[in-house]
Amino acid sequence: MDMPVTPATENHAANLASPAREAFFDTLLARQSSWPLVEPGPGDAELELIFDAALRAPDHGRLRPWRFAFIRGEARAELGEILVDIAAAREPGTPRASHEHRREKAFAAPVIVALGASIAPSGPIPELEQMLSVGAATMNMLNAIHALGYGGFWATGIDTYDEKLKTALDFEPGDKLLGFLFIGTPKSRERTAFRPPRANHVREWLGSSSI
Repeated sequence: MDMPVTPATENHAANLASPAREAFFDTLLARQSSWPLVEPGPGDAELELIFDAALRAPDHGRLRPWRFAFIRGEARAELGEILVDIAAAREPGTPRASHEHRREKAFAAPVIVALGASIAPSGPIPELEQMLSVGAATMNMLNAIHALGYGGFWATGIDTYDEKLKTALDFEPGDKLLGFLFIGTPKSRERTAFRPPRANHVREWLGSSSI
């Protein structure tokens, strides 16, 4: 479809071609999940930027459902112990030693962010929309992590949905744990994630009259 060219569309096209916008989209479109992750991880000032980006996520009803707890440094050793404890509690018939490998998860990245959602169970905003807001905040963090030159990996798994882990990380009883962000420096930047063709996932709806 040919669109009429007006001064407004010309200005818009010029803005799209500006170096700043090109750099922004080059960064955005280069983001991918990274694993494994090693030192260094983001420092305090960079973590503040990452969390500030999270708090710009869409939020229907201004419920502010985002709850994040980050773990780094020596606290990872205690997290590792907790992961072994809850695995052993889930499988009381197996020896504790068989779960020791789970301790390694706590040291899989310099910084780990537990992703929580504080759900308002009553009111006009569906629970799903509140969790989607936390998902949007997490995506903002992943983009910020990438823009700062680090790598990020969003993981879930059986531990995510274990009430004992949620309690151990000091979330409120009504909160939901939705996963973990692992943040650090990619050990290798050689891998490039495959991106499917846009046409496989995007279509324009032209109205029922187009059928």
